[in-house]
Order: sequence, then structure tokens, then C-alpha cells
Amino acid sequence: MKTKRCLLLVILLLGFGSAFSQSLTGRAFYKASNQIMIRIDSADMSPEEIAQAHEIMKKPWQRDFVLSFTQTESNWQQLPSMEQGTAPQSGEGMSVSLSGQEDDLLYKDLAQQSYIQEQEFMGRDFLIRDVLAVEDWQMGEETKQIGDYTAQKATYFKVIDSRRFSTGMAEMEAVKDTIRVTVWYTPEIPVAHGPENYFGLPGLILEVHNGGRSFYCEKIELNPSAEPVQIRVPKKGRTMDSGEFRAMQEESIRQLQGQYQGKPGGKNGRKVSIGG
Repeated sequence: MKTKRCLLLVILLLGFGSAFSQSLTGRAFYKASNQIMIRIDSADMSPEEIAQAHEIMKKPWQRDFVLSFTQTESNWQQLPSMEQGTAPQSGEGMSVSLSGQEDDLLYKDLAQQSYIQEQEFMGRDFLIRDVLAVEDWQMGEETKQIGDYTAQKATYFKVIDSRRFSTGMAEMEAVKDTIRVTVWYTPEIPVAHGPENYFGLPGLILEVHNGGRSFYCEKIELNPSAEPVQIRVPKKGRTMDSGEFRAMQEESIRQLQGQYQGKPGGKNGRKVSIGG
């Protein structure tokens, strides 16, 4: 199945070999919306604190991103924002920090089916190099209009690793979730790119709906002459693959949890950080 999907991607890229698509470059501007859903389970929290935490988590945050692309390469980066992405702090000292760095850069190379991503974690810079996951897209027949473009529907199911932690637990609990990913792409822009690590369809992906996380394309610039598209390859940070980076993150979080639980009066001033 994987071989067939890889072959399909190669055929897809070769099929875009017309004079138009070979010279096609552009920028697509997206609004990202994330509805955070977590389960809070702590005997150390009062009902009022739990209710307030749930209200904070229900509030969606939004950020702006730009996808710069050529036929086979792309950059994905957050646009500068005045907002800090931190939810209001409660009177009991609880706050939620939605981490994310505007300088982080994601580079995708569809010809090589690989990506390189700059990622800041706990004040250190990392360079993640790995292969792109080829998804088992199910092509739908539904269409809708998104701006000036007719978009078609495609879906796949994804099993994700989730983590749950509460104050009464010694360490984070690993759980599995299956989510349905729905996207809308337009063959009228014949590139196989999309936001974040989404790719592999016969047209630019304009919308993504992934659980509580969504991307909406709001503006597209094709072959901009005033400011031509230039693709950058990230080079800053300690190099590792995605598995090594995940393991390093989990170990760092475990160490922080141990330090937190060992402090007297650790029940107060709780802070939940969620990577975004």
C-alpha cells in the first residue's frame, strides 16, 4: 500500500509537468484555529478551579501563517503577531501558555519526500530532519467554492499519540486517539502542497479540519513579481529525527514534573503548557 501511495505521488508530481505548473510559484495565507480539548483530573483542584480551567481551554486561539511554494518545495511559517497566545490568568494563579515560535520554519521537499523543521524547545534550537508521511487519502466527490477556487474534499483517518497528566499522577499517561482529517483542495492550483505537513493531493490544500485544529486559506498570490518567492532550507539547531525529538521532549517534561511535585506547596500556581 505504501509503495502504491509513493508511486501515486510521483505520478502526481510528474503530471504537473506542464509549462504552467513548472513555473508556478506562490504564497497562500492561512488562519489557524485551535479548539483545545483536554481532560482535567485532579483531586487537588476545587470544582471552581476545574470549571475555570475548562472555560479557558474552550477558548479557541488563532494565528496567521504563510505557505510559500514552488512546484516541489515549500516553506511554512507563522506570521508576526502582537498577541502572546497566553490565556487569562485566574485568581488562583492558574494560567495556560500556548507555545509557538514565529521564527520556526518548516521546509518540505516533495521530490525527496522529506522535511526539515526548525523547532525551539525550552530555550534551545533543534533541527528536525525526517521523511514525510504519505497518507491514505480517500477522494470525495463533494465540492465547494473557497474564494475564487472550486475545492474538492478528501479525508483520511489518523491514529495519534496523546498524553494526559494530572497533579495526582506520577507521570504522564500515554493514550491513543483516532481522528478523521478532512481537507479541501483545488486542482485549479496544480501543486501538491498544503499547510503544515499536509501534502500529496492533486491541488493546493485550502482547508484542513483535524479534530479541534483547523486551517483556512484566506488569500493566495500566484507568481508574485513584486516579491518573488524564495524557499529557504532551515539550518539552525541541533539535528535529530522526529522520534528523537519527541523522546527528548517527553524526558524533559518528566524531569520538570518531578521538580514541580517535589516542591512544597506545589499545588498553587499551576500552569499548563500546550505546544501549538
